[in-house]
Amino acid sequence: MCREGALHTAILRHVTDALNPLPDSPALPSHPVFTARGLSKVYHTGELDVVALNGVDIEFNSGELVVLLGPSGSGKSTLLNILGGLDVPSSGQLSYRGWDLTNVDEHTLTLFRRNCVGFVFQFYNLIPSLTARENVALITSIARDPMTPEEALDMVNLGNRMDHFPSQLSGGEQQRVAIARAIAKRPEVLLCDEPTGALDITTGITVLEAVERINRELGTLTVIITHNASMAQMADRVLNLSDGQVVKSRRNETRLPVRQLDW
Repeated sequence: MCREGALHTAILRHVTDALNPLPDSPALPSHPVFTARGLSKVYHTGELDVVALNGVDIEFNSGELVVLLGPSGSGKSTLLNILGGLDVPSSGQLSYRGWDLTNVDEHTLTLFRRNCVGFVFQFYNLIPSLTARENVALITSIARDPMTPEEALDMVNLGNRMDHFPSQLSGGEQQRVAIARAIAKRPEVLLCDEPTGALDITTGITVLEAVERINRELGTLTVIITHNASMAQMADRVLNLSDGQVVKSRRNETRLPVRQLDW
């Protein structure tokens, strides 16, 4: 079987075994969730080459909450997009659970994104004509073994707002609907790109508490990119990026609850 076909089958088996384990199911691989070696991304714009990532070596492990810090242009979003299968590297290798993602076809990447990864972006991308419940149901209708929309919305404390339309919700509530939509399919990975960037501090704390709860209760590998260094203490690990490289990595001995962070 070709590599793309093998990964396609492996992802299906991984998702099936994780959600519906059987006594005789083979053990899941013990690899880190993601392993990147020499990961680089170069964008060609006319005669100019823009290096977004420059030889990144990194691993992300199951259940971790990792914060990526760095200024605009440091490579944070590019790294997140490659981890989530929204972009592909120019060179280097990226593996998911030991399975090579670097040169797979678009169909396999689609399968990977659909079954294994949830995304939360700075802007909520909700459909305005659908209620909160219906926005989440868009995902649960195509997932293999999803939560119900009600369960997902309860996890972000929106059980009493699920029949409201986005225009009837605050910015923080809309972002929590987006989080519920991302985690309703029970992904192993939650990737958050500036999830509080459009929110005030009080509302942002509420959103981050929802992310924190999902990481803690579901064991979801959670990666958050931000400019806000105050969020570093909520993480298991903090990675600083600059000029497309990881220039500093540190691990927190103790994670602080979001409300105890120094805002």
